[in-house]
Amino acid sequence: MMRPLSCAQTLLCNDLLGITSSKQNLSRVFHLETSYRGPVPWYTINLDLPPYKRWHELVTDKAPMLRTIVNSIKNLVNAFVPSGKITQMVDQKLPGLLGKIPDPFEDEMKGIADVTGIPLGEIISFNIFYELFTMCTSIITEDHEGHLLHGRNMDFGIFLGWNINNNTWVITEELKPLTVNLDFQRNNKTVFKATSFVGYVGMLTGFKPGLFSLTLNERFSLNGGYLGILEWILGKKDAEWVGFTMRSVLENSTSYEEAKNTLIKTKIMAPAYFILGGNQSGEGCVITRERREALDVYELDPKHGRWYVVQTNYDRWKNTLFIDDRRTPAKMCLNRTTQKNLSFATMYDVLSTKPVLNKLTVFTTLIDVTKGQFESYLRDCPDPCIGW
Repeated sequence: MMRPLSCAQTLLCNDLLGITSSKQNLSRVFHLETSYRGPVPWYTINLDLPPYKRWHELVTDKAPMLRTIVNSIKNLVNAFVPSGKITQMVDQKLPGLLGKIPDPFEDEMKGIADVTGIPLGEIISFNIFYELFTMCTSIITEDHEGHLLHGRNMDFGIFLGWNINNNTWVITEELKPLTVNLDFQRNNKTVFKATSFVGYVGMLTGFKPGLFSLTLNERFSLNGGYLGILEWILGKKDAEWVGFTMRSVLENSTSYEEAKNTLIKTKIMAPAYFILGGNQSGEGCVITRERREALDVYELDPKHGRWYVVQTNYDRWKNTLFIDDRRTPAKMCLNRTTQKNLSFATMYDVLSTKPVLNKLTVFTTLIDVTKGQFESYLRDCPDPCIGW
């Protein structure tokens, strides 16, 4: 079912874009409604199974679509290096170059490769892929009663093939049918829930019911993820893959504070923003990470008027890139919403306001940790819509 829209809020947010006449406003409401692509299906991942077998049911259902996107990525690479040598190296050399990947992730990827018939090297590169190209907007809010909500737009696929026939990013569109909700269970009980892409064994969006919520945004830095991968290949393996860190925290941490401490201190492969929400007033923060250390922990402070945090892909103390300012409209929409009107519906509206919603947006997720609610929706961005 489509997320119910707050039309009054929709009109307020779109006033930011200079839309003033009632006819134009009604048109924009219609476009917001058509931005809903559909629901995200649910699958259960049984953690009691051996890692090799955990993903078999899911990837059997989605194998043709996974092969399609892997082939698209190969075609993009071959367009830049027509000899095909990079693809050959990935297929034949990458598993050996990377060496031992931490348990249980290596066996899980081997199981996915065997079921789909996709070479293991390509499954590994598909997982590395998300360390490098994740453009997102994440928001945590707190109402007057101290109730927290966490929302995010997953934007993915920039510069990965533009389709001039329908004004979309190729990889973004191919990810939508691969988007799934996952209920990770042990002993038939939920350990955590997440929204992810089939074939990816790390996590970028998830929550532990009653305890905390967690999303990841990419952070651009000269000391970036490419260097981390190169160090790993050259034998320096003291850092963790970011998506694996996220999944480990979701699976093993038992409180907001424990999760925050792990996310601050763990050495990671690529710079990142961890957006973490809890279950009590003030438990919400953005952790700005370099690969080896945390640069900043920016927390909710409702007693002093900071009732939300917004994170895109730029350090909060720096200006955004002028062609990619999602931060300003998101904050203005939240300010116009006001603290007393926070709900899944108004959060959805904020995340539906262009350019917060854009051509890279794959899905929107809404999380209420205390109530145990977790909803994800596939998105479209009807023209006129910015590419990112």
